Amino acid sequence: MAVHNESIALQGRLTAILGDRVTTNVNIRDQHGHDEGYRLGQSPDIVVFPDTTNEVSAVVTACADLAVPMIPYGVGTSLEGQVMAPNGGVCIDLSRMNEVLQVNQKDLDCTVQAGVTRRQLDQYLRDQGVFFPVDPGADATLGGMAATRASGTNAVRYGTMRENVLGLTVVLADGRVVKTGGRARKSSAGYDLTNLFVGSEGTLGIITELTLRLYGRLEAISSAVCSFGVLSAAVDTVIETIQLGIPVARIELLDEVQMDAVNRYSGLRYPVAPTLFLEFHGTRSAVAEQAELVGSIAAEHGGSNFQWARDEQDRNALWRARHDAAYACKALRPGCEMWPTDVCVPISRLAECINQTRKDIDQSDLVAPIVGHVGDGNFHVVIVLDTDDRDEIQRANELNERLIERALSMGGTCTGEHGIGLGKREHLVHEHGDAVDVMATIKQSLDPKNLMNPGKIFMDS
Repeated sequence: MAVHNESIALQGRLTAILGDRVTTNVNIRDQHGHDEGYRLGQSPDIVVFPDTTNEVSAVVTACADLAVPMIPYGVGTSLEGQVMAPNGGVCIDLSRMNEVLQVNQKDLDCTVQAGVTRRQLDQYLRDQGVFFPVDPGADATLGGMAATRASGTNAVRYGTMRENVLGLTVVLADGRVVKTGGRARKSSAGYDLTNLFVGSEGTLGIITELTLRLYGRLEAISSAVCSFGVLSAAVDTVIETIQLGIPVARIELLDEVQMDAVNRYSGLRYPVAPTLFLEFHGTRSAVAEQAELVGSIAAEHGGSNFQWARDEQDRNALWRARHDAAYACKALRPGCEMWPTDVCVPISRLAECINQTRKDIDQSDLVAPIVGHVGDGNFHVVIVLDTDDRDEIQRANELNERLIERALSMGGTCTGEHGIGLGKREHLVHEHGDAVDVMATIKQSLDPKNLMNPGKIFMDS
């Protein structure tokens, strides 16, 4: 904060609202100034821990009065610097707002506070015959997942947060509280403000509550692992599966570098080869039919070593290994940092994009496994970096630039699920051109002082 007296005055106002849930402790500030990416942290000046929407509103009003930046924070699992504080300010940590407020089994929806995590909700719903499908891997907060428009392994069948958020409670930059959407499954009433805030990365307001779409528990679930001789064969299996309309629930690709990392990290013995992780949902007969169809498609493309997991414990072990992929990458080079980047392309261009990317990585002499939610054309490159090696950082930057250019040239996007944050602001302009000015106009209208997560999404903020 620019003026010391204002800093003292703001801290006093915040303490009057939240008591000892206001801190300037250096370690806590540092913890809240970085995410899971490789970038050096940028710490806020103050961290606060509200319990209610009204408290968030009071904090925002105090910050707005003194023109102090605000950064919403869940658990810090973002990857493009969304929680960093380049201008200092107040980090609003929503992790204490972790109550499941309502579950409506008959209507298949629930309402939660923003600090409820994915696993917490899954555990809460376990015995109620319903589940929430969006699974980005990390145990992220649902507020953070909405703010970054998260997706993950189930998106090919159930969609992303965009399709599964029915309504929101949002605190605006001046402290006003608005509710968007509702529990109805369709509405023609006015602008779709819910989907305006979903994916806004905290730049338009702070999400404090969410109403989410739920799904009935499934009669049968079956998971499988299948390896291939070459990467293109695995991708072609995915493309054919999707084009034939087989309702596979999850279909994940790990290249041979990623499989080697997963085997080492999780103590597994899968073939070190391009591999698909698959899951089928439905009735027992439907699951059996889907599995048989995909098995035959895989066999036509040279797939082998099918390993099935039908009971819950075995399935969880399989997907735990998949979800540990990022940490497995980091373990390939102890002492190094990981730079996860992602793109998404039309499914018909997926094989071409992944094959060219793998060749590019090999020619760049970088350690960078590929893993992806390939059922919807989204894949990740996890570059494992020695951050003290300037040449390596330069090569990684160039690789990332070429990856994004490649995806855009194929009609894709610079990010399928990580978001823009600090890291992909230039690429947003390349992708959307003048439409970014429209986005900035909306930002200016709702946040004229540019206090909501400034520096994110827009180059000049």
